[in-house]
Amino acid sequence: MKKQRRKRRIALRILGIGLLLIVLLIGGGFVFPTWTPGIKGSNSVSLLKQITINGTKQEVMIRGTDRSNPLVIFVHGGPGVPETPYVRKYQDLLEQNFTVVQYDERGSGKSYHFSEDYSNLSSEMLVDDLLALTDYLEQEFNQEKVLLIGHSYGTYIATQAASKAPDKFSAYIGIGQTANWVNSELESLQFMIGQARLAGNDAEAEELELLREPITTGDAITPRDKIREYGGAARLINDNADIFKGLLFGTEYNLLDAVRFFKGNSMSELNLQAELTEHDITELVDQLDIPVYFVMGQYDLMTSVNEARKYLDELKAPLKEFVVFGQSAHYPQFEEKEKFAQWLNETWAKLQQ
Repeated sequence: MKKQRRKRRIALRILGIGLLLIVLLIGGGFVFPTWTPGIKGSNSVSLLKQITINGTKQEVMIRGTDRSNPLVIFVHGGPGVPETPYVRKYQDLLEQNFTVVQYDERGSGKSYHFSEDYSNLSSEMLVDDLLALTDYLEQEFNQEKVLLIGHSYGTYIATQAASKAPDKFSAYIGIGQTANWVNSELESLQFMIGQARLAGNDAEAEELELLREPITTGDAITPRDKIREYGGAARLINDNADIFKGLLFGTEYNLLDAVRFFKGNSMSELNLQAELTEHDITELVDQLDIPVYFVMGQYDLMTSVNEARKYLDELKAPLKEFVVFGQSAHYPQFEEKEKFAQWLNETWAKLQQ
């Protein structure tokens, strides 16, 4: 009996120590310092910090082998889905010839602050934040203009910024460019209904068909899980896995930042999604006074290639180019990163001629 009691006490003690270690590890994860790895070179830059933009602190990651290289600002999508946690592995080639700026938009990721009220968050605020960030970067790096790149929902913000202050930008590149939102969503829905019927899944097809009316009225969007299932989000990478790995194991985020990420995503979608249908980008911006490039993945079902092409055809700009990457879906800059880096280098060289 004594031996059994002693074994029980030892087992409980080990269990207690194990639980304590787990608590300490989790607790440490919430306060663990974050950073972005350094880059070799006497004039390189690798910064991860918060700067005050229009009265609120926002997270900025700046990386490049030479800080005198041209500045590129990437505006992330979502709404509220920063790419800072995982983007480093996809932009390493870009960092060789550009100073690459990623930032968490107001209320997103590390720029989400529990004490702040985001009830009035709007795309207009995000546009003004982007312009203020651009001013900061141009002064900090002594450059007159930056190259502006939006991705997905980020194109909704970046297109408006380029329209509002074209003098700040050398060109605008829209990756997964938003256009007529309702038409884009209906096109994705129709594709998925057709695929479901081809697979003999009539029940799923009928279920999807019920979404047609609410999507038409702007009260719903095509199910993103189904878009992923049919290869319309990413084909050569796993973007969801990238996000979770970055949140759990990346150096740029700790566990508290991961909580901010999901809180910010939920809040941003609630406050910003409706604007896409209520104020269509094709109606908000019909002219840009700088060179414009739309870069689309051929299999993109998140943002319609056809609708983006129609938008660019109608958009007035001094130079326009529509580029389709044939192996990718919504993330051509990641899925075909070597091809994208080469294209960006060549495009930038042409702009300097």
